[in-house]
Amino acid sequence: MQRKQSMSAKLVGISFLLLVLTIPARGDAQSGLKKVRMGSSSTNVSFLALYTALHRGFFKDEGIDLEIVYMPANLASTAVLNGDVDYNGAVTGTIGAAVRGQPMKVLLFTVSKPLLFLISKREIRDVKQLKGKKIAGSSPGGSATLIADKVLKHYGLEPGRDVSLLPMGGSAAGRYAVLETNVVDASFLSVPENIIALEKGYNELIFAGDVVEFPQNGFGASDKKIRENPDEIYRMVRATLRGLQFVWDKSHQEAVTNIMMKQWKVNDRKMAAEMSRQVSRVLTKDAYVKPESVQVLIDLARESAKVTKAVSVSEVVDYSFLDKARKELGITK
Repeated sequence: MQRKQSMSAKLVGISFLLLVLTIPARGDAQSGLKKVRMGSSSTNVSFLALYTALHRGFFKDEGIDLEIVYMPANLASTAVLNGDVDYNGAVTGTIGAAVRGQPMKVLLFTVSKPLLFLISKREIRDVKQLKGKKIAGSSPGGSATLIADKVLKHYGLEPGRDVSLLPMGGSAAGRYAVLETNVVDASFLSVPENIIALEKGYNELIFAGDVVEFPQNGFGASDKKIRENPDEIYRMVRATLRGLQFVWDKSHQEAVTNIMMKQWKVNDRKMAAEMSRQVSRVLTKDAYVKPESVQVLIDLARESAKVTKAVSVSEVVDYSFLDKARKELGITK
């Protein structure tokens, strides 16, 4: 009988503990911070400006407790429209949704170029040597594959005819692995895989950012959110813009390296500093990208979704909050 009572007491204790763990913490409400959730499809280091704002407390300065929830870009757009999350951290997903007629807009861009490098085997030292070779891309229709297609065509190589562009999934680590195992002759890699490959003697043939502008990273929200919560939108934009400014300030290089090490769990300080340097090659100066660059992304999204109706930049981007924040922070174009 005592064993049964003891077991019952333990079960009650465990149930109570589980109940406590599932109750949302009230500390944020007590501190006056508003809980805000952002859906994000990637933990890529090109999100440095956003994570800098997070680690430096810029969102909290604006009264926001930001939680980043990882989910595919298309699901993030759906979650934003349903009100399950407040923002979509995948601007390509936001633009794709807007092109399909869903009421969403991008509010800023923190990256204007693809952080993507075509890395080849040691014996291949020139792009022309890729003819007849196999190259690892990302998933079919993925941004890395779209960029790879444009980059190769720029150098006169037609995928499917002159080179084989193989779908290898969305992971740069996976694309590095197939290069290491000789499955392909070259691969489109991001950071830090490109740095690791170069240290091992592979060759960098192309930095994609030298060839194409491809706006990435930042965030968007639903038209309903923009209409009903303009003050929150503005504070989110201002905090992120402050993060971008912090990264660009050369006096903060040590602090940015520390953030890189902490957020992406990099133990080698030299590696973290080099990762920061590589990311700076693609960051926007003031969270703004040229309309013609955004239009390229819109047209790619239209082509992918088979949308025949023309879609303008003003239909998918709202820079009004960014313009206000830039003015307040003393940033000029």
